Amino acid sequence: MQIPFASSPRSSLGVEWELELVDRETRQLRAGATEILTELSPDGEHPKAKQELLESCVEVITGVCTTVAEATADLAGTVEVVREAADRRGLGLMCSGTHPTSDWATQQISPKERYQQLVEQMQHMARQLQIFGVHVHVGVQAPEKVMPIVNALTAYVPHLLALSASSPYWIGNDTGLASARSKVFEQLPTAGLPYQLPDWPAFEAYMDTQIKTGTIASIKEVWWDIRPHPVYGTVELRICDGLPTLHEVGMVAAIGQCLVETFDREIDKGYTLPTPKGWVVRENKWRAARYGLDAEIIVGEDDRVVPVREALVELVQELAPTAERLGCTEELSRVLGVLETGASYQRQRAVAAASGGDLTAVVDSLLREFAENAPTAMPVLVGEPGAPGAV
Repeated sequence: MQIPFASSPRSSLGVEWELELVDRETRQLRAGATEILTELSPDGEHPKAKQELLESCVEVITGVCTTVAEATADLAGTVEVVREAADRRGLGLMCSGTHPTSDWATQQISPKERYQQLVEQMQHMARQLQIFGVHVHVGVQAPEKVMPIVNALTAYVPHLLALSASSPYWIGNDTGLASARSKVFEQLPTAGLPYQLPDWPAFEAYMDTQIKTGTIASIKEVWWDIRPHPVYGTVELRICDGLPTLHEVGMVAAIGQCLVETFDREIDKGYTLPTPKGWVVRENKWRAARYGLDAEIIVGEDDRVVPVREALVELVQELAPTAERLGCTEELSRVLGVLETGASYQRQRAVAAASGGDLTAVVDSLLREFAENAPTAMPVLVGEPGAPGAV
C-alpha cells in the first residue's frame, strides 16, 4: 500500500486547540458545538473551527504558519469569534486535559458520522473520551525523514507531557495523576505511543495491514501520541494535555517546531537520529503522567535517571539557537516560567486546596486563566511526598 506524503515547507507550523464549552451557571460541560459552528458557518464547515467527539467541545485550528507567533495570533482570532458565539449561549471557554467534575456519561456525542461510527465500534472506550488536548503539526519535506523524526521525538514524550499535564481530576475525584487524560486516551487500541518503525515503507506496510484486516477504515484512525500526517505533510505531536492559556500553547508549539527543525537538519547533515528504547519511552510516559514535573526520567544510552525539571532546562538551552533562528525564543523561554509558577495540574490542586477542596473553584480558575491568558497566581508546592524527585 502506497501512502502519498504531501511535502510541506520545512518547519511550517499548524496548531489545534480543543476547547471546552462550560455552562457559566453550573460550571459543567454543556453541549453547544453544533449550534455555535452552524452560526459561524451556516453554509458549510468553518475552516478554522471544527467539531470534535463531544458536543461540549470546539476545536480551533490554524492555517499553515511560519512562526509560533503567527500561529498563536491565528488561534486568537478564531477563539474570539467562538467566544462571542458561546457567550450568547451562556457558555464559557476553557481548556484542560479533563474537566474537573463533569461526568462523561452526561455528555452528548457529536452527530458527525465519523464520531457516531467511532462510538459504535469502540463503545465504552469511546464514550468516556471526555478529554481535551493540544496538537502541534510541523512540516517535513520528504517521507523518508518522517519515521526517523517520529522515533527520535519519542525521547521527549515525558518533557512535553509533564510540562502540559492538566488533568489531575476525573469526575470530581483526584486521580493522583498529573495527566489522567493520557491514560484514558491510550485505552483505544490504536492510540498511545507510536510503533518505532524504521522507515516510510514500514509505515505503509503497517497501515496496509491495519486497513486490510478491518482494524481501521483509514489512517486517520491511528491516534498515536506522535504520528505522521501524510495529508498535511507533517509530523504531529499529540502527547500534550489541553493547555489553559494561549501562552502555554505557544510554548509547546515552540518546543515541537524546534525539535523537528533540529532533527531535520541533522538528517541533512548525514547523521542517523537516535531511537530510544521502547521500554524506556513507555516508562518515561508513565512517570510523567503520574508525577508531572516531579518525575525523574530515564535518559541517554547509559539509562541515567534525572529530574524532568533538569531535563527541561537542558532542553531549553539546547534548542535556544534553533529557537532564535525560527523566531520563537520568547515562547520557548516560557518553559522556565512554568517551572517557577507550576504546570496546570499543580495550579488546579493549589486552587482546590485553598478552596477547601471545592472543584467549582478550580473550574472558575481555568475559565479565568483562559480569558486572561495568564496562569493563576498562587503559591504551588513543588514536589509530591513520595514521588521521584520530590523535595
